[in-house]
Amino acid sequence: MNRFTLTAAATALSALVTPALAADKGEVELAYVEWSTEIASTNVVKVVLEDLGYDVKITPVSAAAMWQAVGTGDVDGLVAAWLPTTHMHYLEKVADEVEDLGPNLEGTRIGLVVPSYVEIDSIAELDAAAERFDNKIIGIDPGAGIMSKTELAIERYELEDVTLVEGTGPIMTAVLGDAIDDNEWVVITGWTPHWMFAQYDLKYLEDPEGIYGGEEEIHTIVRKGLKEDMPEVYAVLDNFHWAPEQMAELMVWNQEKRADPYKNARRWVEENAETVESWKP
Repeated sequence: MNRFTLTAAATALSALVTPALAADKGEVELAYVEWSTEIASTNVVKVVLEDLGYDVKITPVSAAAMWQAVGTGDVDGLVAAWLPTTHMHYLEKVADEVEDLGPNLEGTRIGLVVPSYVEIDSIAELDAAAERFDNKIIGIDPGAGIMSKTELAIERYELEDVTLVEGTGPIMTAVLGDAIDDNEWVVITGWTPHWMFAQYDLKYLEDPEGIYGGEEEIHTIVRKGLKEDMPEVYAVLDNFHWAPEQMAELMVWNQEKRADPYKNARRWVEENAETVESWKP
C-alpha cells in the first residue's frame, strides 16, 4: 500500500469516527455523593457518554440532595444508590418519580470497621472499650445513610460512652491512617468496596442486631421520562454493570498523589474496552 492510499484510508476512517464522537447530542447531568465508590463510577459513566457524543455534567451533592434532584427531574440520573438498606428511606420518598434500573455493582456492605489488631469483634463490645477509641466513632457527612444507621446502632446497642463524629470520607480515612500508623484503636463508619481495604488490614465489627443489614448493591436510578427523551443514554445506564475488583482498581488509582479521577476514569475505560462495549446499545 502506497503513501497516498494510507493517507486516504486514514482520512476515511476519521470521517467515520470523528462525527460520532464530536456530535452534540445534548446535555446529560448526573448527581453523586463524594464517596470513593461514587467518584469512580460516576466519572466512568461520564467518559462513556462523552465518547458517544453527549455533554455530561456531574454534580457532587449530599445523599439527600442527590435523591431529591433525580426525584424532581433536575438531574437525569445517578449510579450511586446503596440498596436495600443504606438509601431505602430516600428511595421511598421519590419512588413514584424515578425508575430503578437495578444493580450496577453487587457485593457491597456497610458497618463499623476497625483495624484487625483491635481486640474486640462486635459492636456489642464497643461501649466497654470506649476509652480505647477515645469515645468516638469517626463518621462521614451527616446526610449519609450509614450515619443514620450508626445513630440507630448507638441507640440499639446502648453505646452511652461513644459519640458519632461527623466529617467527610477523606477526613475519616485520614484519621484511620493516622491511628494505624500509631497502632492506636479507632472505629469508623466503613463500606465495601473501598480502597482502604486494599491498603490496610481491617475488619467489620459483628452486628448481631442486624442494624446495617446484610450484603447490599449499588443501583442505577434515573428520572421518569429519560427512556423517551434520551434512549441511548438510558440504554448505557441500564447496561452499566461492573465487578467490585474493577471498581477497586480505579479507586486505588484515585488515591495516588495528585490523582485526577476523570483522567483515571478515561484510562480505565481505555484499558477495559470489552467491558465498556457491553454497556453500549
